[in-house]
Amino acid sequence: MGKNSVRGEGTARGRVEHAGELGWDESLYGNDAADGASGASKGAKPAGATETGGSRGSKGSGGSRGSGGSAAPGGSGTPSGPGDGGGSADSASGSGHRRGGSRRRGKRKHRVLRWTAITLAVLILGTATAGYLYYQHLNNNIRKGDRSAGGSDAKKAAPNAQGQTPLNILLIGSDSRKSDENVALGGAKDDRAGDPHADVQMLLHVSADRKNASVVSIPRDTRVNMPPCKDPEKKKDYPATNAIINEALGRGGAGCVLDTWEKLTGIYIDHWMMVDFAGVVAISDAVGGADVCVKQNIDDHSTKQQKGGSHLHLTAGNHTVKGEQALQWLRTRHAFGSDIGRSQAQHMYMNSVIRNLKDQDAFSDTGRLMDIAETATKSLQVSSELGTVKKLFDLGMELKNIPMDRINMLTMPRLPDPKDPNAHVVPDTAKADALWAMLRDDKPLDGKNDGKPASEAPKGPAAEAAGSLAVSVVNGTGTNGRVAVKGRASEVVSALKAKGFTQAATGSSDPTATSEVDYPKAAGAQGKANAQSVAAALGLPAGAVKPTDVKTLTLVVGGDWRTGASYPKQDPKATDPLKDTEAVNGADKGACMEVYAPYRF
Repeated sequence: MGKNSVRGEGTARGRVEHAGELGWDESLYGNDAADGASGASKGAKPAGATETGGSRGSKGSGGSRGSGGSAAPGGSGTPSGPGDGGGSADSASGSGHRRGGSRRRGKRKHRVLRWTAITLAVLILGTATAGYLYYQHLNNNIRKGDRSAGGSDAKKAAPNAQGQTPLNILLIGSDSRKSDENVALGGAKDDRAGDPHADVQMLLHVSADRKNASVVSIPRDTRVNMPPCKDPEKKKDYPATNAIINEALGRGGAGCVLDTWEKLTGIYIDHWMMVDFAGVVAISDAVGGADVCVKQNIDDHSTKQQKGGSHLHLTAGNHTVKGEQALQWLRTRHAFGSDIGRSQAQHMYMNSVIRNLKDQDAFSDTGRLMDIAETATKSLQVSSELGTVKKLFDLGMELKNIPMDRINMLTMPRLPDPKDPNAHVVPDTAKADALWAMLRDDKPLDGKNDGKPASEAPKGPAAEAAGSLAVSVVNGTGTNGRVAVKGRASEVVSALKAKGFTQAATGSSDPTATSEVDYPKAAGAQGKANAQSVAAALGLPAGAVKPTDVKTLTLVVGGDWRTGASYPKQDPKATDPLKDTEAVNGADKGACMEVYAPYRF
């Protein structure tokens, strides 16, 4: 629906850009106000008629307000209306005239109250209508797409004791040149007809209790396994492949990027949000930009070795970047050393934006929120289930109370790609899998437990006897491009039988990054207790126990458990997600980017 259709199509008002101009003041009601004025004039008729009545029906001047002159018998200079008979025999006594004046005043008061009520009703109705129209206008701004382009086996996290679940949102930056504005901002007009790339990919994870948040970037040059995807626009099916992750956007849109992330991480992702060059510029202006820092003068320009460049030009020190300069900051790669450096600069920018919005109390400023909403709804494309203003607003309100020192942003651990070590990277399986497991289990990356006790006494029923439990053991070790370990399920079945689970048997499974013990949702507390007993027997953490749609108690031996009869113990120091990942904490106002020597001036 076009903007005019939601802003009063067919009315005399022109196009407007802000909520105030759409009807939050009396200007929306120009015609109604005129009608009200006309009605008020009618309601004031007795005063005007008095002069007429006084000249027609009175022998004296009693019809003139406040004249104090002589009047008909019983007259006292009180205004009289047509037919009131100020000089008639009926008003021969003064008391009779006073009673008539009282009736006239009562009628006039009634008319004033009536018109006041009508005016208020019109104002209330008009304001409500304007609010609804503006709400619909914002909704109609939003571009939506399918959440997934094919689906994956990632499972939603089970709710905590309070019924809360984590929130995972994939943030995507597209290099699309489909519009003139994006060509002007991004260059490379010859690429206009080509498939877009997802040059920025970040997963925002918000804990179930909304007390901490993590943002993890995957470098655009990461080689991964991609699942089959269906492109809804091209009506084309793409087979599974091994390729660079930024190509996923051209294989089925944002939904394919989401599916690729789910396949890699095993994390169920609730929504995606995508922005292009023009959107970054507009949103940056709307939020007031971000405070950034460079240690040396920077000029990200084209060189003989590296063509292109963002054209970011700043002197050493602190700067506030917004608009096109903000886009340059977010796109700078060569001057920050690599795509890894670019991710770190993007995290610095995002943390600053969040800090500034909090410091300015923007989440409580209705006018500011309206401006941001107007820009954001025009600039963002979102997955369809997130595609209303209310849902976006609710999302913002959920995020606003997270303390800045509990927000951590980092880049996925990686290694050089054996196929092209100078250009591409691959996930560092051990460290990356540990990171994904923490997010799946909703564990804070900073290690803080938010005041929760280290351990709690188990609640609910006791587990049934081990020998009575039928356990299906499946081999899911073939992850991250590695071949599944042959006979792995049988090895673990033998280990379980040795622990007394004599009914354990092998089954089949798709590759799974981390090991887990699944129990049928319908089994409730008893099913959970039984699953916990299996996990404890083999050394799996409590977070590995999950209610799913399985038919029977199932142990999935994942890519993190390729050998041994017991689940390998994790060294917390060796798998610290905030170590060696260029992590940036939200409260760190002193972060500053190093500039690669060839790009200094």
